Amino acid sequence: MPLKQYGVLKGSATEMKLGTGPSPHYQVRIVAEGVHYRIAVNVSSKLPPSDLQYLVDEHFQHPLAEALEALPPGFTPVPSSAGGLALDFIRGNLFNREGMTPLPPNVPGPDNDLNDKLDHYFQRAVRDAQAQVYAFGEPWGPEPKIEDKYFHFKPGRGIHDIHMNQGNDPSFAEQDGVYQDGGVLIHLPATQQWVGIFLKFQSQSWHTDDRTGHTLDGTIPVTHDGAVRIIAALVNDTRTPERETITLLNTSPDPVSLDGWALVDKNKHKQPLSGDLPPGATRLLPVSKPLELSNNGGLISLLDAQGLKIDGVSYVKAQARPGWTVVF
Repeated sequence: MPLKQYGVLKGSATEMKLGTGPSPHYQVRIVAEGVHYRIAVNVSSKLPPSDLQYLVDEHFQHPLAEALEALPPGFTPVPSSAGGLALDFIRGNLFNREGMTPLPPNVPGPDNDLNDKLDHYFQRAVRDAQAQVYAFGEPWGPEPKIEDKYFHFKPGRGIHDIHMNQGNDPSFAEQDGVYQDGGVLIHLPATQQWVGIFLKFQSQSWHTDDRTGHTLDGTIPVTHDGAVRIIAALVNDTRTPERETITLLNTSPDPVSLDGWALVDKNKHKQPLSGDLPPGATRLLPVSKPLELSNNGGLISLLDAQGLKIDGVSYVKAQARPGWTVVF
């Protein structure tokens, strides 16, 4: 079954502790309108290989950022569904997965392990009085009779599972689910900057069932994984009628059949594709209903004939300039 509860905690970071011990977690104290929380971020895996994969996007741009700013401080439950605030590393087009890198939790020396990487960004959040932390995961507490064992506030409460929560090894498959991934976003208003921090266990799969979140690797062949890219889109056409477009590029040395493939928007509307895409070639595809490219920001995903995600992009309202093509 998926997580018992899922949501996002919004607040200010006030102090941190590096992750140590047999099951290390980087600990952060978060305060939201006088209420104290702790977020526990895994920096090592119980399953081999133990080093987590991580990605930090210092210039994170995504449609959900604007909606997050409007949230009240504290914990907000989030439905695990498409089109809302829920994170999904596979379906949400939050980042390019090829940028994820495994990193050990503790290594002698500065800025060379996962504890150091996390500490760098949370130190920035502590120094900036306006900074807001958004931690996605599963909440615990409040625990009226229990003092927090790291920061000693009472009642104890917080957020954990701040990592990918689908495609798990069979021993943890009961925690699988879609649109319930954990992560951290840090908003630094002074520089108009969003920082995205995303973590994944190496034992987790990049291809999961759309209903259960269970891994599909080993049961469905992935023949074109990453070969075809979405490289551009005209999302705000000024002509009447609108003639919006999406441009694909075949990066592989072989022709790719698009028969049975589909383009998908943030609300899971699909536009079927067909025909062959020669090696190195591009194709300008007119957008047709029911696919919708909102001028207020959106997602575009490319699925193959087996329903597996081949590529995905996102854009925000500021990028959707009238008549201009967004380049990804």
